[in-house]
Amino acid sequence: MEYKIAWFTEGNWTGKVPRNHPNMRNDMAWMHTFDVDHYPINTVHQITDKYDIGIVTLPKTNIDMLSQYPLIESMKRICKKIGTMQEGPSWYFQDYPMDQQIWFYNVLMEMDFIWCHNKIDKKYYKGLTKKKCYVNPTLMIEDFIKPKVEPGARSGVIIGGNMVRWYGGFDSYIVAQEFDTEIFAPSMGRKIEREDEMEITHLPYMSWVEWISHLSQFKYGVHLMPTVAAGTFTLNCAYWGIPCIGYEGLDTQSRCHPQLTIKINDLKHARELANKLKNDIGFYEAQSETAKNNFNVFFGEKEYIYTMNKVIKEVMNETN
Repeated sequence: MEYKIAWFTEGNWTGKVPRNHPNMRNDMAWMHTFDVDHYPINTVHQITDKYDIGIVTLPKTNIDMLSQYPLIESMKRICKKIGTMQEGPSWYFQDYPMDQQIWFYNVLMEMDFIWCHNKIDKKYYKGLTKKKCYVNPTLMIEDFIKPKVEPGARSGVIIGGNMVRWYGGFDSYIVAQEFDTEIFAPSMGRKIEREDEMEITHLPYMSWVEWISHLSQFKYGVHLMPTVAAGTFTLNCAYWGIPCIGYEGLDTQSRCHPQLTIKINDLKHARELANKLKNDIGFYEAQSETAKNNFNVFFGEKEYIYTMNKVIKEVMNETN
């Protein structure tokens, strides 16, 4: 990237993201690829360096404190262009108290641009603000990923979240039972009491690299998550060629697993697809190959850099 970029989040660290970072989640991959300088969001007023672009990821919590902070003034002091990156579902801010909803909206209206997760999110923010909006695709850095097993040795089905509405875990669990095999799930921050009593093997918390490696051992994926956000789980499955049944709205799902993408709440079709994956070897292999190919076409690192270079150049040339 030819422009100097700063990124501000609730993360309590300063500096750049090295390529061998052990927890190279989506946000870390973005920051590494942009070669940004990262700062904690509450330190922007102290920064003396100047930047072409400043991006802020507004956190989901502690908005009461952040709303008292001179964020916009501080960003504009050091950055030629300022923007925000979507965090979580687009509607999340509407769960805030009324004064914080207004604050959040006013922050968006002060931005030169908005980056978001999916095409549907772009339409939302464009309609909400009339600002320049761009999709910042979900990204994986693949250098240090190694498979746990070979594709022929895969078994079991993994669901993408826990037993809460946010993840739709119960729906995923019901559909996963159609495979007649052991069911696994990651341990997320929203895991609830007594969830361990379900017929599910919960994976321990892992670093990102460990998680991706561990994921390679599963044969099927089900992620009926109604919350539209970054779509990392379904993208991670696509990387290994693991067919994943999921809802429309996520770009990672609809692009990598087009024939396994269903309308919201259509569990009947989800069960039918699960049975077809289980019983039709040709269908399974076609979905696996499609997922791997489309991962490279739409979400490979080279494609990401090409796409976002154009976006950044447009951002720098735009006057909102």
